[in-house]
Amino acid sequence: MKVIEELKKMDEARFLGIYLALENQGFGPMDGEVARVMKFRPHAIKKLPMEQRAKRARTLLTSSSNAELTYELFGSYIMKKCRTLVTDFLDATGVEHKDGMIDSVDNAQPSADKLSNAISELDQKYDKGDVTLYLSMCAEQWPQVPEVESLWRLRG
Repeated sequence: MKVIEELKKMDEARFLGIYLALENQGFGPMDGEVARVMKFRPHAIKKLPMEQRAKRARTLLTSSSNAELTYELFGSYIMKKCRTLVTDFLDATGVEHKDGMIDSVDNAQPSADKLSNAISELDQKYDKGDVTLYLSMCAEQWPQVPEVESLWRLRG
């Protein structure tokens, strides 16, 4: 549940930025879930400010410890905002992929000896917060490569 840990460390402004980046036609990525919990009709949720909706969404994720939904939210953000971060990581660590999509996660794992250099390169090219967020997802995705989690944890 590394993505949940990352979510809990994240400040509200950072989460709001992720939520806003995934906004589509005035709806946030989890507005349906937020509306359901608040007993709003789906379209009525738009009456609330996005900041309030994001705060409720974050509370939903942390209180339920829903790693799958959190992973999906973070993955959508990373793929929308900085897909090349993903492809650069996969290329640098020897993971076969097609435009960031991996056929078999179990059969395609990052090379442990290439991880440190890959992360250093990503940190120079991308926002360090985005790199850390992606690294938490990688730690979730590849638990059989403990070096990934170690590098993520070192980022604090």
